Amino acid sequence: MRVLLVGAGGVGTAITRIAARRPFFDEMVVADYDLGRAQAAVASAGDPRFRAERVDASDPGAVVALLRRAGCDVLLNATDPRFVTSLFEAAQEAGVTYLDMAMSLSRPHPDAPYSKTGVKLGDAQFAEQTVWESKGALALVGMGVEPGLSDVFARYAADELFDEIDEIGVRDGGNLTVDGYEFAPSFNIWTTIEECLNPPVVWEAGRGWFTTAPFSEPEIFDFPEGIGPVQCVNVEHEEVLLIPRWVGARRVTFKYGLGEDFIRTLRTLHQIGLDRTDGVIVPGPDGPVTVSPRDVVAASLPDPAQLGERMRGKTCAGTWVRGTKDGAPREVYLYHVVDNEWSMREYGSQAVVWQTAINPVVALELLATGVWTGTGVLGPEAFPPRPFLDLLTEYGSPWAMREQNALIAA
Repeated sequence: MRVLLVGAGGVGTAITRIAARRPFFDEMVVADYDLGRAQAAVASAGDPRFRAERVDASDPGAVVALLRRAGCDVLLNATDPRFVTSLFEAAQEAGVTYLDMAMSLSRPHPDAPYSKTGVKLGDAQFAEQTVWESKGALALVGMGVEPGLSDVFARYAADELFDEIDEIGVRDGGNLTVDGYEFAPSFNIWTTIEECLNPPVVWEAGRGWFTTAPFSEPEIFDFPEGIGPVQCVNVEHEEVLLIPRWVGARRVTFKYGLGEDFIRTLRTLHQIGLDRTDGVIVPGPDGPVTVSPRDVVAASLPDPAQLGERMRGKTCAGTWVRGTKDGAPREVYLYHVVDNEWSMREYGSQAVVWQTAINPVVALELLATGVWTGTGVLGPEAFPPRPFLDLLTEYGSPWAMREQNALIAA
C-alpha cells in the first residue's frame, strides 16, 4: 500500500507517528500546502517510508497529478472539512481508495433551519455512490474517532449486544484543561464552530432526519475513568447521518460535552458575526483586504497541536446504546478514553488529535490486509466491527464497555 496523506497538522502528524510503528504500508507521502509543515511531520515519524511534498488541497488536478506521480493507491484526507469535496473528487478521478475523518459540508434549510434539513453532511459524497461502484473503488467516509470509532461501536452493538435498539446516542466528553488559557479549543476551531453552530440533526424511525436548535436537549452524562458528569448538548455530527444507513435503531443522536463557558463563547462569536466564512472588507496598510471572520478567529487562537504540554486530563469518545437483548432491557456505553499525559509521553501528540488519528490508521491496515473490502461510498458501519476493535487493542489503545444507567436529565 502506498498512501498519500493530505494535511500535516495535528491529526496528520499524529497519523505519521502511529503508522510508523506498523509494517502494513510501503510508503506514505505527506503533503500539505505548507511544505515545511509536511517536512516536520515526516521528520517526527523518523521512518524512511515517509517523504514530504507540497500540494494545494483545493486543487483536485494538482492532487491527481501527485497521486499519479507518487504511485499512491490510497488518499487519506487529514484536512479540515472545507477540502473534503476537492480531495474526494481527486481520488475519484485517479481511481484510488479514499478515506476521510469528516464529510462534505452541510447547508441549513433556507426557510426552516431548526426543524428541516437542507443539504446534509455527506450528501455530496453519497450522491457519487454509483460512480464509485462503477469504478470498483472505495470511499470510506467518516473514519476518525467521531465519526469513525463511534460508528464501529454502533455496528458492534447491533451485531453482538442487542436484538432491538431503541436509541443510539454518541456521547463525547472530557475533563481536559489548558494551562494559561481561558479559551483554547483542543481541536480545529474552524471545524468546532461549523459543528456547534449549525442546526443539529436527529434521526427517528418513521420521521427520518430533522433538525433542532443549536445546543438543544441538554443532559448530564456520567463519563467513565474519572471524568465524571458533563453537560452534553445536541451538535451537528456525521454519525447521525451515517448510522441509520446501516444500523437499525428507533432514534440516533449526537451530543457533545461542551460546558457552559464554551457554549457562551461560541454564542458570542455567532452574535457578532465572527463565525462567518464569507469575506468581509477591512482596512489594511496597503488598502482594503477581504478576510473571513472565522479564519481570523482561528488565526487568533493557539494551534491545538501545540497545546499538548499545557493540557491536563482525559478525553472520552463513545456510543451509548439502549434496547433489548433476549427480551430484557439493556443499556451500555462503549467507549475509548485517552489520557493526555499518556499520549504526549508515548507519541508526542495531544490526546484529542491522537484519538482522532489512530482510527484511520487502523482502517488502512484492515484494508491493506484485505480484512475490510468494499466498493462505493461507505461508512464505518458497513464493515465488520470486531476486526477493527481487536486491532485497536493490538495498537495499545483498548476500548471498553460499561453496563449502565448513567444518563440523567438536566
